[in-house]
Amino acid sequence: MSAARMRAVVQPARLGLAFVAWLFAACAALAADVPYLTGRVVDNAEILSPATRERLTATLAAHEQATTNQVVVLTVETLDGESIEGFATRVFDEWQLGQKGRDNGVLVIVAPKDRRMRIEVGYGLEGTLTDAVAARIIRDRMTNWFKAGRYDDGVVAGVDAIVATLEGREAAAAAAPEAAGKKSGFLDAEGLDEFEADLPPWPMRILLGAFIFGVIGLFTFIGVMTPGMGWFLYFFLIPFWAMFPIIVLGVRGALVLLAIYVVGFPIAKLIVSRKEWYRKAAAELKKTGSTTLGGVVVTSGGARSGGSWSSGSSGSSGGFSGGGGSSGGGGASGSW
Repeated sequence: MSAARMRAVVQPARLGLAFVAWLFAACAALAADVPYLTGRVVDNAEILSPATRERLTATLAAHEQATTNQVVVLTVETLDGESIEGFATRVFDEWQLGQKGRDNGVLVIVAPKDRRMRIEVGYGLEGTLTDAVAARIIRDRMTNWFKAGRYDDGVVAGVDAIVATLEGREAAAAAAPEAAGKKSGFLDAEGLDEFEADLPPWPMRILLGAFIFGVIGLFTFIGVMTPGMGWFLYFFLIPFWAMFPIIVLGVRGALVLLAIYVVGFPIAKLIVSRKEWYRKAAAELKKTGSTTLGGVVVTSGGARSGGSWSSGSSGSSGGFSGGGGSSGGGGASGSW
């Protein structure tokens, strides 16, 4: 390969890598800052009353004195598009919650503007405060209080349940308000909101979308432009248009996109089929079993390029600080 041709190949690859690096740098720049650890309750979102902060601080201090476990509550107004799991891990690691070697820390995060919460659990407590238990505390003790706008009651109920679990006893359950309306399901508005709240942040969704829509979009284009195999691709791609866009656009967006595909493909196919070049290609395919479209050889069994490829080929302050512990990534997240 000549030097000029080599440069022609390498330069686009370098530009592509630079673009990906820029996107990751942009994601990092958009990430929320880790706040200072100022105590056992860091209420940056200012959703807790002074009395509640004092009560929580006293409860958590007594629990740490009795067990050495460090439990901290953090409220932030918004996550700035970052996933709560990633933010919780960054905060936990920077604050170093729990004792070094024991990793017995727990972090409770509430982001009211994003309607997200998480209980992040250190390695040493994952056997006691399991992911299932953390999810149950969020669901049964905190969610309905938050839906009612009563953050003090929800945080207190969650912390009391966490402490009781770590101390091996049952927490007294405060009466939480009943959820309005019928139980949330996948297809009702509330269920959809909770599902879509768990989608990746937008920068990651853009990268995923570029890959997903690039692949199924290419095959859709081939189906529209190619006689013979076009209608097979139409039905073959329906499941892909139904499921993969959910990761990027959510359920509602995916339903709209699926409807556009189901209706738009036949219309586009009808328009293209009236073109003279399409009619000639269809006639040639019917007569000889193959034709050429834009340098691609199309046969009755698919398309190939160069005569060898076919559709079947594979190709810290205030006297409190963390003790040096770390998070194992365990815990649970929720929304309201």
